Amino acid sequence: MTHAPESSVSPIAVVGPTASGKSDLGIALASHVGGEVVNVDSMQLYRGMDIGTAKLGPDERGGIPHHLLDIWPVTKTASVAEYQALAVATVEEIMARGKVPVLVGGSMLYVQSLIDAWTFPPTDPAVRQKYEDRRLAIGTDALHDELAAIDPEAARVIEDKDPRRTVRALEVIELTGKPFQASQPPKDAPPRWGTRIVGLRTNAEWLNPRVEQRAHLMFERGLIDEVESLIGDGLVRDSTAGRAIGYAQVLDMMAGKLSHDEAVERTVTGTRRYVRRQRSWFNRDHRIAWLDAASGETLDQALGALRLDSQP
Repeated sequence: MTHAPESSVSPIAVVGPTASGKSDLGIALASHVGGEVVNVDSMQLYRGMDIGTAKLGPDERGGIPHHLLDIWPVTKTASVAEYQALAVATVEEIMARGKVPVLVGGSMLYVQSLIDAWTFPPTDPAVRQKYEDRRLAIGTDALHDELAAIDPEAARVIEDKDPRRTVRALEVIELTGKPFQASQPPKDAPPRWGTRIVGLRTNAEWLNPRVEQRAHLMFERGLIDEVESLIGDGLVRDSTAGRAIGYAQVLDMMAGKLSHDEAVERTVTGTRRYVRRQRSWFNRDHRIAWLDAASGETLDQALGALRLDSQP
């Protein structure tokens, strides 16, 4: 078990749905408090996945150090537990230098793994193989339906009927005898390191046009070329990276399953579905101080919520 170093600083987390302005607010806060950004977006961990994840380029980061970007190849299966170990070490190293870690991202399980002391449930290769064999026999959708019948909450938060996480949820349920969500820490416990959490609250009328514009811009800026390049690095559809919104649709287009326009539209609708899941997830966390994302004054609101002086 790691222990936080003695420090007078505590992290700030910036959470909320896709396209709500987290990256810009994270940079503004880090600049104000003398902080460094720690990525909590699961797809920005992958090297080369830039356009489709809206990853800020080095010249867009305001001179602020950013950590845990571009650390995994697209062939790697994502692991929340592995991310947690890396991120905890990164946060504590930043704090040991007297800097404020600013945790920025909307990947729900990754956020919770970092700000809560989450001990991951056990694994059993034989049990996992049993459910993997069943998935291959009946299909991911049918297995996800079986999960929904015994643990509706787990089925609701597992994105796009993800085969690996569907199998993992059933494995955990069998090994623990409890719902998958019961293995997660409560959202009313004090956050790790005394982390202060701000969230960007949005409504559909404001966010939906931003989501649509974002998707169109990704394709205009070269998402298809990016995917073609990543295929050369080993990107395939049946992988964590290959199931990412935008990338999955382009891969389906390349396979002849979708037209260009259908790929764009499904990227938009997939993002909107993901936004709804993010809203539902974060709204249950009463430790979050909510800001109005549409106000244009999120930095001032955040400083007020965090009780920080508005003068850097």
